[in-house]
Amino acid sequence: MTLPVTTLYMLMSLDGKISTGASDDRDFDQDLSRIAGVAEGLGQYYRLQERTSRFSLNTGRVLSKVGWNDIKIDIERLPVTFVVVDNTHLTARGVQNLLERTEQLIVVTTNVRHPAYQLQDSGLDVMATDAPLDFHHIFSELADRGIEELTVQSGGTLNSILVRSGLIHYVSIVVAPVLVGGRSTPTLVDGDSIGSEHELALLRPLQLLSARPLEGSYLHLHYAAQTSRTI
Repeated sequence: MTLPVTTLYMLMSLDGKISTGASDDRDFDQDLSRIAGVAEGLGQYYRLQERTSRFSLNTGRVLSKVGWNDIKIDIERLPVTFVVVDNTHLTARGVQNLLERTEQLIVVTTNVRHPAYQLQDSGLDVMATDAPLDFHHIFSELADRGIEELTVQSGGTLNSILVRSGLIHYVSIVVAPVLVGGRSTPTLVDGDSIGSEHELALLRPLQLLSARPLEGSYLHLHYAAQTSRTI
């Protein structure tokens, strides 16, 4: 089975948080831009993001949270393809906004009534799949569509599924100089906690490829994911 080479690319706090709070009202990027000592270096994350693969995977929940279901004008088109895993979070307006944002939009869904089916657009590809989601199969389908490299920028739950399924090859993290805290605040990798010794095989060791200090006390870490084994 041929699969894309995937990179988990995320912005996180020093304590591993990818949001400033547990509520969907909290937006990490917007909130960090309001904090003196953090806001000044935030632009480096976006500049590095521009160098990642032009194929990006996210979830409808994350995109709806940051406002893509809202009415927008003058949307800047980017030379990218978005792969969006979604059942119920994106509206027809959200799908249309994303079509205006991207060269191609691939919506992966198990919902036969997803709003994407209402739209006719040459840049829209609805990938119907069965529940529960089989990401090995989904990624194989993406490879069949010519996607050889894929950047993952989703939430902690999907990150956990992909990491524990061995579907993440590289991890590229920009660490912001801030401590967030909060037991319920989303982290880089969430999902279920392991509870038994045999589940240690779900942990993914990493090999550090580079650690580069950025301006304003930010740090860019780049790792290769390894296959877990116990000793």
